[in-house]
Amino acid sequence: FARALVVDAVDNTMKTSAISIILLCYPGFVQSWVVPVAHSPVLSQSSIKQHRRTVSFHDANDKQHLFRLGASSTDTEALGEDVQDETCDPYTAESTEFCTADEESIVPSWKRTARLTTLFFLWYVLNIGYNIGNKKVLNALPIPWTAATIELFFGFPYVALLWSTGLRKRPTKVTPKALKTLSSQAFFLAATHVAGVISFGAGAISFTHILKATEPVWSALILAVGFKEFLPLPVYASLIPIIGGVGLASLKELSFTWLSFISGTVSAVTSATKAILSKRVLDRGDDALDGAQNLTPANMFALLTILGFFMILPFSIGIEGPSAITKAWSAALSNGYTQGQLLRLLSVSGFLYYVYNEVAFLALSEVAPVTHAVTNTVKRVVIILASIIVFRNPVSKLGAVGSALAVGGATAYAIAKSKFGKAKTE
Repeated sequence: FARALVVDAVDNTMKTSAISIILLCYPGFVQSWVVPVAHSPVLSQSSIKQHRRTVSFHDANDKQHLFRLGASSTDTEALGEDVQDETCDPYTAESTEFCTADEESIVPSWKRTARLTTLFFLWYVLNIGYNIGNKKVLNALPIPWTAATIELFFGFPYVALLWSTGLRKRPTKVTPKALKTLSSQAFFLAATHVAGVISFGAGAISFTHILKATEPVWSALILAVGFKEFLPLPVYASLIPIIGGVGLASLKELSFTWLSFISGTVSAVTSATKAILSKRVLDRGDDALDGAQNLTPANMFALLTILGFFMILPFSIGIEGPSAITKAWSAALSNGYTQGQLLRLLSVSGFLYYVYNEVAFLALSEVAPVTHAVTNTVKRVVIILASIIVFRNPVSKLGAVGSALAVGGATAYAIAKSKFGKAKTE
């Protein structure tokens, strides 16, 4: 019965997606429901100085908020030099390094609660729909490079519609220098997505998400080895259950494959790398992006997705190519799929991938770090449970314990990092 409910929900995800598109595109919704109540679009020097602190999550979020409102890049100069350090990543909503709202600045209200409830519901539904839809694509067409490339492509027509109709301010003054600066982030975004799709295709969705929960471990390692930046001891302690949980889950994963394990791990590593690079670009200020305008997080994600598509396209053609695509397509038709079904699977998967990321920005940009960590954990658990129900993947008891440890450890890491502060350079 539960499986029937989940499958039915996934089959109707497009209806929910249509609603989310209307909400995302309607300017009145964006102005009255998306802009956080707790922040003003104009930041005075006095208010900025009042909120500066050693751990400047609030300052980073103010700067991110200016980006989100479409303010010019010069407006962010008011934040001063105190923000030019390691803070957070405003361009990867689901990352543990994402810029969240300062808890003291949040003003509770029924309108805010209703808005966030709606956004989180959409985010969960779209996310579940994408994960299950993507797995269905890979079951029908075992060509993960091609599937990932098509999913990245779907960002282009979506944002092109928004920019051309004026529903969203398009980025301006994006010079070759700015694109060169963003190229490394775009590469790691594409690599994260491709590796994740390969892992999905080679193993269970639940196992891939457990591997993705190791992102904080790789983030801490990259900061320490690559940048000589070290986190407080309580933050390092929160990594222990992640490592132990993933190890236990891997040993007891009944559908374990090395390709899934390696690809899922690569996805976590590249995601951590992208988050760190995003922070470095933000810290460098206007010079890094050569004065580009209207680079809101949503527009930044669009640019990175488009750049990532063009980066991955040659690899996709070289690794799989027309012959592999034709062979997989013919095999799918022989297995009972129709042309229309295959095209619908690919298009829905690509559409959901982009839209769930859009909704994630709206939902997660105005919550406190603890709320961000908890909702991310719940999302991961819901996706794992939904995938187990739909695809009937067997899970051992120890595997379930390991999964719980890893996901719980990721939550503990985010909470510890927000409480005990940023990395220190030695």
